[in-house]
Amino acid sequence: MNNNFSPNMIKTYLTCPKKYYYQYVENVAMPKSSLPFEKGKKIHALANYYLQNIKIDRIETALTGAELEIWELLKQNPFYNMNYLKSEFSLMLKLSDFWLGGRLDALVNNGDNYYILDYKTGTIPKDPEYDPQTMIYLLCADKYLKNYKTLSFVYIDLKNKQNYVIEFNEDLKAKYRQNLLEICNKISADSLYCCNDKSCKYCEFNKICIK
Repeated sequence: MNNNFSPNMIKTYLTCPKKYYYQYVENVAMPKSSLPFEKGKKIHALANYYLQNIKIDRIETALTGAELEIWELLKQNPFYNMNYLKSEFSLMLKLSDFWLGGRLDALVNNGDNYYILDYKTGTIPKDPEYDPQTMIYLLCADKYLKNYKTLSFVYIDLKNKQNYVIEFNEDLKAKYRQNLLEICNKISADSLYCCNDKSCKYCEFNKICIK
């Protein structure tokens, strides 16, 4: 039984248990174009170097016009300009018998107010408040920080030039723990991994999938 889960693992299972089976149980590697992710990778790398005061002049010259526009938007974002604490920072949390964790884009603060930043060059989740990434990162940061006035998750939506802020509280903490525990127990107990037909069209495993 697997007791370690990342946001991507949980998202994959919720999308299609069969896809989860191929990807994380059987570890089947299918060829997939990296082109759609290149822009996001560049921006994330630049953002990390910039926050750590590493010189990025030469890297900036390699950006396309569209990438440079996105990068300038991020640099001007008020959340991105708060006091820097950590970037590309891994955190984990034990929830009952399960370990949950991931890598934060950045953790910043303004006094006793703390913010988890997540840069999106594509679209933000459809239900950001209850997205696995939101829930896991906030629970992990809550345990890591211990003492704070406020803690928020901020999706920096670079595509639509807006921020989506989710402020953590005790009510959400209880709901997140319950939701994640239910999902993790469901994954661990699953032995059939039934295919979700609705996602087949866009799945990289559709040619080998046995329903």
